[in-house]
Amino acid sequence: MSWYCDVAPGHPFHGPYHDHEYGVPIADERALFERLTLEIFQAGLSWLIVLKKREALVAAFHGFDVDRIALYGADDRARLMADAGIIRNGRKIDAVIENARRLQALRNTHGSFAAWIGLHQPRSKDEWVKLFKQTFVFMGGEVVNEFLMSIGTLPGAHREDCPAFARILPLQPAWLKDTKP
Repeated sequence: MSWYCDVAPGHPFHGPYHDHEYGVPIADERALFERLTLEIFQAGLSWLIVLKKREALVAAFHGFDVDRIALYGADDRARLMADAGIIRNGRKIDAVIENARRLQALRNTHGSFAAWIGLHQPRSKDEWVKLFKQTFVFMGGEVVNEFLMSIGTLPGAHREDCPAFARILPLQPAWLKDTKP
């Protein structure tokens, strides 16, 4: 997504995300689930809309606490659908709730979401998409690709001449490890 390196710096929403989060390896379950959820909400919309609604999404989904979201029922769904601060798409909201339940199952079988991702490395984008479609709901090529680039698993978040690229390299993102002989 090299064009992002041109447009994001200095932008009030894109800038901080580009400079400090995009492509940075993360292992924290809440942060991984938030990132996956944001990519789901972005499907069919602009990333700017998602970034502008991010704070409201974090609040509405209880800080992306997987265990709490996995317990959501009809009242929670209705609350979310009535929340004008978030993206009110029933299919996406249902996917977040279901994916929280599926993440719990992954935790039980693999220890954590990060461990599950690590177990399946390295993979091509197409292999990742197939795996995510088998494991989660509302997964398409763009959602999976952007999620994995955003957490440093797949390459492409930044151009090599981007200052963020230089800051990420010492963190040893998975894509860098996968390119070594």
